[in-house]
Amino acid sequence: MKISYNWLKQFIKIDWKSEETSALLTDLGLEVEVVEKYQSIKGGLEGIVVGHVLTCVQHPDADRLKVTTVDLGLEHPVQIVCGAANVAAGQKVPVATIGTVLYDKNGESFTIKKGKIRGQESHGMICAEDELGLGTGHDGIMVLDEALKPGTPAAEVFNIENDEVFEIGLTPNRADAMSHLGTARDLRAGLLQSGVNVELITPSVSNFRVDMRTLKIDVNVEEPSLAPRYCGVTISGITINESPSWLQNRLKAIGITPKNNIVDVTNYVLHELGQPLHAFDASKINGKIIVKTLPAGTKFITLDDVERTLHQEDLMICDEKGPLCIAGVFGGKKSGVTDTTTSIFLESAYFNPVSVRKSAKRHQLNTDASFRFERGIDPSITAYALKRAALLIKEIAGGEITSDIVEIYQKKIEDFSVFLNFSHVSKIIGQEIPKDTIKKILVSLDIKVNSVSEAGLGLTIPAYRVDVQREIDVIEEILRVYGYNNINFSKKFNATVANSPRTEDYKVQNSIAAQLNSQGFHEMMANSLTTAAYANLSTLLKEEHNVTILNPLSNDLSVMRQSLLFSGLEAISYNVNRKNSDLKLFEFGKSYHKFLNGYEEHKHLTLFITGNRNKETWTNGLQSTDFFLLKGYVKGVISRLGIDKILNIPTQSDVFSEGAAIGYGHDTLVEMGVVKKSILKHFGIKQEVFYADFNWDLILKIITGKIKYTEIPKYPEVRRDLALLIDKNVTYDSIYNLAKQTEKSLLKDVNLFDVYEGKNLPEGKKSYALSFTIQDNTKTLTDAQIDKIMSKLQQNFETELGATLR
Repeated sequence: MKISYNWLKQFIKIDWKSEETSALLTDLGLEVEVVEKYQSIKGGLEGIVVGHVLTCVQHPDADRLKVTTVDLGLEHPVQIVCGAANVAAGQKVPVATIGTVLYDKNGESFTIKKGKIRGQESHGMICAEDELGLGTGHDGIMVLDEALKPGTPAAEVFNIENDEVFEIGLTPNRADAMSHLGTARDLRAGLLQSGVNVELITPSVSNFRVDMRTLKIDVNVEEPSLAPRYCGVTISGITINESPSWLQNRLKAIGITPKNNIVDVTNYVLHELGQPLHAFDASKINGKIIVKTLPAGTKFITLDDVERTLHQEDLMICDEKGPLCIAGVFGGKKSGVTDTTTSIFLESAYFNPVSVRKSAKRHQLNTDASFRFERGIDPSITAYALKRAALLIKEIAGGEITSDIVEIYQKKIEDFSVFLNFSHVSKIIGQEIPKDTIKKILVSLDIKVNSVSEAGLGLTIPAYRVDVQREIDVIEEILRVYGYNNINFSKKFNATVANSPRTEDYKVQNSIAAQLNSQGFHEMMANSLTTAAYANLSTLLKEEHNVTILNPLSNDLSVMRQSLLFSGLEAISYNVNRKNSDLKLFEFGKSYHKFLNGYEEHKHLTLFITGNRNKETWTNGLQSTDFFLLKGYVKGVISRLGIDKILNIPTQSDVFSEGAAIGYGHDTLVEMGVVKKSILKHFGIKQEVFYADFNWDLILKIITGKIKYTEIPKYPEVRRDLALLIDKNVTYDSIYNLAKQTEKSLLKDVNLFDVYEGKNLPEGKKSYALSFTIQDNTKTLTDAQIDKIMSKLQQNFETELGATLR
């Protein structure tokens, strides 16, 4: 936001340097990022002086040049060669002296130097108006008033506007400060706190009166919730022309290009008071003004010549034949002010901020008006700003006010009531501020003190302070005006050591992240916002379970993600497309779900691996990642967490072409597998991707802070092998689980170390070679005990699984 210092001084009479003022504004929370110089004429006519042409003779060697002697108010006159046809002795003219920097029509600079033109010395340049930036004429040199004294700086003659402009990095909550009036209000509060007594001077509208009632346009607001306050007035007999220089300079200083006197006034009042206005050509309004919404699909052409398709929630300013303007956002082409306009209907309104924000985002329009409406403007100045603009239009465009102000204000927007507790102020700020100082600060911010007690203050906050509705907001206001730099810091250093359990979420995350990092994984952080279409890639996800964003930035960021899989695949696709195809990624994140009984969040840890395991070197070739590598990483995480008593269960997810799951009790701890090719195709991924999804909420429930350990057994373990011939549909899991059920105490491990399918085996059979580790922690096992266990295992395999020894 740009604030003109000269403009600001119209509200507050202050002679501070811009550096001091910008420092105070920054302390008040209106951070001044830069202070820029503004001059109504580039260069400020520096080096240009009034010259008196003493003599003017024909150049001896050029028909179109003349040699002049010019009095510049110095000891001796100077000789200047001039090519203008109208130069003559006795004239007072503007002269660019040696060293003066001028600017051409493209803004490029050039310096006036001493030189020779066709053999004659020239010590400056007699200027035309376009060479000085004072106009576009180049028919000849400018001839000035004869009464001017030679040597007078041209800047004094032409009244150059010199200004300083504050570029303020305004935070979104400070809607009240989005104008020169709003900035002046804050500056006044800061000055009063600094001991400088100043008054806030607001433009007077006491001269507003109706000249004649000849053009009344009725107003009907059909959507009072979207347009709580609406005012309008007609002005007739105006003449569309350029704005006066003072108005143009005000707008140019803050980066606005003047258009015509009517549009310039609306822009001026917008940046002066913070109230957006809109002027309609009254002759193009059919009947009355109607503020309403229109059916979805209605076409409307805006001022930028773009045909837009309206939404059923867009609030529109219409007449009896159709739409004229998108309320609070952008005007229509057919009802706008043109060079032939002679009467206008001037609108000033307070529109619902949410409605304006949605319409602006929906149509991708970001205007000065919508920027203010969607953050919340002051509803109390709607009529005042209308009167201010009407008086300015009469002043610079002529005309007469030809109707009473039409105002629709069905339900007044009330101020906010807050009770401020003095003890809370001291507690939050960390220092006791005198009660009189607190009251003085609040009054300087237009906050009314209704009641005073020993405990605190009963306050009324003006409605335009949409960011001050709670006690803590009031305390923040007090602190920023009192000055953060005025708060004392204790010289005593206090430290607090918190006793947090080892199983606190962030600690567990850090330990697992460190483990995965050491195994070559990189942590990723994806956006929780995603596209609604991803819910269609899995039958377990449903679009009705999407948590939708009320005001999305785009369709691709319109819902909260139901799964971390798709954001991970987006990252993989991005990397693969940039020749980085060997990836190990993990992410801690949340999924979001909407159900009939409310909303839910679930935390996850996801792993992704794809491409090759390691880089190719001369000692080992390339080896692709596979499911078993992923399973190893998953088991490593579970082991690091100290979780035992896990079960291998089938996966319920349909995102895998092949997959498995690990359960804990009746819950699924982790699902893992190979992502379906149909899903990978959606992201343009042609290589296999292996994915694991941990239920992190369940993990946090079942882990404990206790460290479990067992002594190293004193007695040896024994290994026995069996080669079993089994049906092809028998899984290793079934063998493992049956073995564990057969011998629960002494069987420590079962391992599959060879699988054979092929020649010399019966049809439909396969061979598994398994090792069994047996150990007793209290004594050495005998051969008889070992044989008994192996016989029991073999018998159960034959009975339950139909296995035979090879």
